[in-house]
Amino acid sequence: MEFKELETLNLKRNIDKIYDKFVPSYILDDGSIFYIEPSFYTQLINLKIQYMDLFPQILNSIIEITKTNKKVIFTADYESPLLEKEDFIYREISDVLAYNHLSIDIKINPDSDWKD
Repeated sequence: MEFKELETLNLKRNIDKIYDKFVPSYILDDGSIFYIEPSFYTQLINLKIQYMDLFPQILNSIIEITKTNKKVIFTADYESPLLEKEDFIYREISDVLAYNHLSIDIKINPDSDWKD
């Protein structure tokens, strides 16, 4: 699996024999490693619509977060990640947004019948 938007960062792919088919991982020059779960990637691409001008900065923040923490799994939900790896921390899209001092404006129709 490849994630097109991440190709712009010229990252070195890590080949993880167990997870590589569905969760790509990348190694940075300093040896830091990160995984991008498909659900996180979907959220990331949805951000591109709202933050087109800031999207390169958002992508670079993934690198910066990884360099700071060394082993990161970017997931949609840290409470139920797709992968579980020892010594890795989990970061959600909200963490990436907070790193960039951004937020998502979620427009919910309070009159909708589609409620929990």
